[in-house]
Amino acid sequence: MIMTTERIVLVLAIISLAVFFAPGCYKGTTVDLSNDLEITRDVAFAADIVPLFEKSCSLSGCHSSGGIAPDLSTANSFNALSTGGYIDVDNPENSRLYGFVSGRLTPVMPVSGADPEISALVLAWIKQGAQNN
Repeated sequence: MIMTTERIVLVLAIISLAVFFAPGCYKGTTVDLSNDLEITRDVAFAADIVPLFEKSCSLSGCHSSGGIAPDLSTANSFNALSTGGYIDVDNPENSRLYGFVSGRLTPVMPVSGADPEISALVLAWIKQGAQNN
């Protein structure tokens, strides 16, 4: 079958419109960490990270003892994160923990939505070696 010029133009126009209007891959929950939010002070696990978990994560039915992994209760959070593959000190931005709190991985944590301040603190802690301090 030989296509006429009009058919070729019509087919190309339809394909162009389909590509132009096709829904793209967009994820609106990723937190944009600007340089203004970069934490440069020392971040301590006990003083800075654990309170975040207590407030937003280790609640009943969530990341508490006997709940959804990882167990982020005060007594178990460091061990659960360090042995569960949630922290990558060699490549902090690819840490699973950071991925969840920044919205780069789903489900976004905390469930109330990604928070730039939480993300910045977690990333700083991991960049500083993710110590149990």
